[in-house]
Amino acid sequence: MPSKILLQLDADDYASSFDAVVAYDAGVEHLLTYAGVHTECVTPLVHGAMFTRGGDKLRHTAIFVGGSNVDQAEAILRQVQSCFFGPVRVSVMLDANGCNTTAAAAVVNAAREVELRGTKAVVLGATGPVGRRVTQLLAHDGANVIATSRSLEKATRACEHIRGTSPSGTVEPACTKDGNAMGRILDGASILIACGAAGVQLIDKETLRKCQSLKVAIDLNAVPPTGIEGIEVTNRATKLGDVVTYGAIGVGSLKMKTHKAAIKSLFETNDRVLDFAEIYQIAQSVAT
Repeated sequence: MPSKILLQLDADDYASSFDAVVAYDAGVEHLLTYAGVHTECVTPLVHGAMFTRGGDKLRHTAIFVGGSNVDQAEAILRQVQSCFFGPVRVSVMLDANGCNTTAAAAVVNAAREVELRGTKAVVLGATGPVGRRVTQLLAHDGANVIATSRSLEKATRACEHIRGTSPSGTVEPACTKDGNAMGRILDGASILIACGAAGVQLIDKETLRKCQSLKVAIDLNAVPPTGIEGIEVTNRATKLGDVVTYGAIGVGSLKMKTHKAAIKSLFETNDRVLDFAEIYQIAQSVAT
């Protein structure tokens, strides 16, 4: 039986040690790590993975695209896929900055508490790597999403992109630069997911308390102060008044299960492409 080999393509100067450890924990036997990857150097790396094993043995080689910059990772993924032809291909997964696995885990947890279709959801920090994926997944399942940013221009661009990939729900931009706007943005919302930068509080406890419609609040920031005041990083289906809350570590258990399951699935066939929608399906299947 050929050994399981994973190529880790990372655009950063140093490839993610986190992604490397998870790969080994998921059963990868040999990890070939490449840092500073850009689109121009992708083709020979992919050809090396494609042309060294044939037939059923191709499924024992796979590619993971990571790094901290999601736009760069998406360009690398496109270049990887352009190298494939016919049955000559290997499975590939994108999870730059944990964007797909974290977003998938957050939305699955939200769906445990609230029916997504037709529900108003607010995503804070929606233009970041995780926030954009959270917005996509909520809209994909029929939610009516308010995608926020301190820049209305950035929020609008993100919404325009997401509308083309998630036709089920609706996506509208909103600006949070004016602190007084938060109450209006939250009015009627059942779901709140904060995806902002580490150590930045996006909403205080009093504003949260005033939103009578809110059913579930999820904060994906693990660095104090938390993005949503009052939510501890370890909260997992923890009540804060009438609101069910999840913190970053509370979401992290499902994120890790999803990440490992996704890596394992790469070696089942040689033609799998795992991006946000596929990884969301995996998160749904492993959620308990």
